[in-house]
Amino acid sequence: MAKTRILLADDHMVLRSGLKLMLNAQADMEVVGEAGEGQETLVQADRLRPDVLLLDLSMPGVDGLQVLETLAAGHPSLKVLVLTMHDDEEYVKRVLSLGASGYILKRAADVELLAAIRTVAQGRTYVDQALSGILVRQAFPQPQSKQNQAQVESLSEREREVLKRVAMGYTNRQIAESLVISIKTVESHKAHVKDKLGLKGRSELVRYAVQHGLLPGGAARE
Repeated sequence: MAKTRILLADDHMVLRSGLKLMLNAQADMEVVGEAGEGQETLVQADRLRPDVLLLDLSMPGVDGLQVLETLAAGHPSLKVLVLTMHDDEEYVKRVLSLGASGYILKRAADVELLAAIRTVAQGRTYVDQALSGILVRQAFPQPQSKQNQAQVESLSEREREVLKRVAMGYTNRQIAESLVISIKTVESHKAHVKDKLGLKGRSELVRYAVQHGLLPGGAARE
């Protein structure tokens, strides 16, 4: 089995060392190089031609955003997974618009980081679970005018909370735990929401929630 060749770019040597040990212990991954600042990252990417670049945004010299812009032009096939402490939505939007394949926080669990690397290596996009609503909002742009406002207002506060969590990717169990209700009650609320809105599957619930500004930080435009 061919291994995913990874380049690590972070100005903290201790962090790189820890990541290298963990990634090299995976049967399907291999760290082929390291860089401690932006310009060195560009040189290493050009020389090593890795499959995935694990990139910190805050590095001395050429910063991560500049690295992304340069790589997008010179190495468009390179999958870049941003590994950062910044949990700001604007950072996520910015790096994705510059061509990054993924965005994960440094506080993420090891298992999530490994999943993120495997996801971007396969050509898909990954956003940290704590920020996943951003990806949903980008996938379903909000409408220019309100639609079926009466339907939205017909939902109870609890039904809106359940719908919002469905759109954010929560499982029934996670919804139940976050709202301190039973799974059976969650299923009942979902059924009521579907009946009131005339929707069927989960994907329709997600689309509706995004279009009507029911996700955190999202408000439907007038």
